[in-house]
Amino acid sequence: MEPTFKPSRAPWSTRPGLKEMAAEVGIDFDRFLAGLAANRSDTELAAEFGVDSQVIFRLRDHFERYGLHSIMGQD
Repeated sequence: MEPTFKPSRAPWSTRPGLKEMAAEVGIDFDRFLAGLAANRSDTELAAEFGVDSQVIFRLRDHFERYGLHSIMGQD
């Protein structure tokens, strides 16, 4: 019986993690997560970190879509 070919699926991605993205724009990662947990608005977080609300929107969107890291494995 011939073995079935299964393509390799590496458990990593080239997409940066949220921590790296936050650091790149000068946002304290732990404080950002605390703000998300407290359900603070993009405008509130943008004012706290001194960035445009679009920056916060993009970070929040990444978190909601991919979590902290976009690493997923496959068994």
